[in-house]
Amino acid sequence: MRADHPVPAGGGALPAVAYVSDALPGIRRRRVGRGFAYYDAEGRLIRDAAEIRRIRALAIPPAWTEVWICPSADGHIQATGRDARGRKQYRYHARFRESRDSNKYAHILDFAAALPALRARVKTAMSARGLGRDKVIATVVHLLDTTLVRVGNRDYARANKSFGLTTLRSRHVAVEGSTLRFDFKGKSGKIWRLKLWDRRVANIVRACQDLPGQDLFRYLDEEGAPHSVTSGDVNAWLREATGAEITAKDFRTWAGTVLACMAFAELSAEAEHKPTRKNLARAIAAVAAKLGNTPAICRKCYVHPEVMEAYLGGTPPFTLEAIAAAVDGDLPPEEAAALAFLKKRLRRTATSRRAAA
Repeated sequence: MRADHPVPAGGGALPAVAYVSDALPGIRRRRVGRGFAYYDAEGRLIRDAAEIRRIRALAIPPAWTEVWICPSADGHIQATGRDARGRKQYRYHARFRESRDSNKYAHILDFAAALPALRARVKTAMSARGLGRDKVIATVVHLLDTTLVRVGNRDYARANKSFGLTTLRSRHVAVEGSTLRFDFKGKSGKIWRLKLWDRRVANIVRACQDLPGQDLFRYLDEEGAPHSVTSGDVNAWLREATGAEITAKDFRTWAGTVLACMAFAELSAEAEHKPTRKNLARAIAAVAAKLGNTPAICRKCYVHPEVMEAYLGGTPPFTLEAIAAAVDGDLPPEEAAALAFLKKRLRRTATSRRAAA
């Protein structure tokens, strides 16, 4: 099978995987007794033991339907299928996952660098009169930045009755004076109960609640017609405001990394502290609780791996004293310290790789 083109695997240290599509002919499975038999694109039963081991190692859930399996061991997508809810799911090649994660964390430095100007843009937009599109979307972005709540997805809200910022209903927020109380079920059933004191946000949310319709965040177009804000609106606004491929999820990835740096700094300040995996797990659990994730997902998706590697290597990302000494007029001290650490650490890692090449 020929792939369209190779996909580089992070940093050039690993061989490339091949870009594939499940629109191409692939391997299909058929249930046989308590297991499955596998058939190639020509409908022939696959008997090769090594190929069957590769397929089984993908751990494709038995409940998946419309299963497609890549006939090449080097395809960046190894399998696709539909889960019990009819949602399309993927199994990716391990090298592709590593490359994707590496690129994601490299991108987070660009996000941190863009934050000061983005926050200034948000502040200006929120100060505008009325309930225009720019103002209401900027308010959602402000809440992404300050509450760490997910942006939300309409399909997910309909299927799971769980909510994010763009899918909140007016009933999910109570406003009294300058106080806002959020109470809703988020992804994976997590109950979010947040209390904020912010007169500017309270006034905007109260005005949104006065508009017709159940959705909380709605804006008025030039003709005075109301429209609900979607996650697509938010991501498009972020790209336009920054000129970069920034998305709503970047707020949680950056926050997870900064919170982990803080947690490691606090642990390192304890008497007789040792950088053990048990203590790392303690710190990640604390960060996960703030993000509303499981520790496993938090560690895999929301904390830069260099932060954890530095801690286990006996060098915490920074100390509490370093936070107090951090000087960056555009970022809060903890964010400035985290960004400075990552830049220094990544430069050192890049130098080591060049020396080893």
